[in-house]
Amino acid sequence: MDGVAVVPAAVSLRGVGRSFPGVGKGGPHAVLDSIDLEIAPGEIVALLGPSGCGKSTLLRLISGLDTPSEGQVLLDGRGVEGVDRRTAIVFQEPRLLPWRDLAGNVALGLPKGRDRADAERWLDLVGLAEFHRHRPRQVSGGMAQRVALARALARDPGVLLLDEPFAALDALTRLRMQDLLDEVRGASTVVMVTHDVGEALHLADRIVLLRTESGGAVIHSVTEIREPRPRDRGGPALAALSAELLEQLGVPSHHPHEQEPAR
Repeated sequence: MDGVAVVPAAVSLRGVGRSFPGVGKGGPHAVLDSIDLEIAPGEIVALLGPSGCGKSTLLRLISGLDTPSEGQVLLDGRGVEGVDRRTAIVFQEPRLLPWRDLAGNVALGLPKGRDRADAERWLDLVGLAEFHRHRPRQVSGGMAQRVALARALARDPGVLLLDEPFAALDALTRLRMQDLLDEVRGASTVVMVTHDVGEALHLADRIVLLRTESGGAVIHSVTEIREPRPRDRGGPALAALSAELLEQLGVPSHHPHEQEPAR
């Protein structure tokens, strides 16, 4: 309509495909095929699917760490060309520099004019107020991953990319990190890779399920999560969606050989 400003999608994937050279005499190995996806500003989208279906490759394409073989990746309506500072990525491992203290790790890569005080403020936000001067070897894995999250968010990214950053954590720390992300992400758009259906349901606005086919992974389904935040992990609405997603992933919600309890 005339006079109405159109806000571009934070992330646009238009006919995106990615293939890699084959090994030996084999032809190219197709990982992604014709991926079309629009992600709105401030939205959290979880990428779910079996191992090897191209979820992490999609994150690399959005960040500019990799280039599509076909199609186009856009951020805020502008094409991605090389590593894009509009994004920040958190990997499965914290990847902290061992010779820097925690505040120094968070400060790494901050824009000019921002200093250690900013880094310390972000450490405070993720619950590490007393650990600014500790080295990575002096803190637990969960604490180190909080530092990695603080480092990414301190850059105030338009798009925060999460490649299973909580996968290596114990169950309780993982739940705490999920809640922490929900509290401190601000206005960032989030695209996260996970194998955990419960994690996707707790955090995401939409869940994109990928399925591998002969020509590469395609989008099998997109599930919108309408439950308001904060969400009840054990609530009936999420339980029903969990069963539905598990069925799509080939994990039935019950097994035929299981017998009903004796009455």
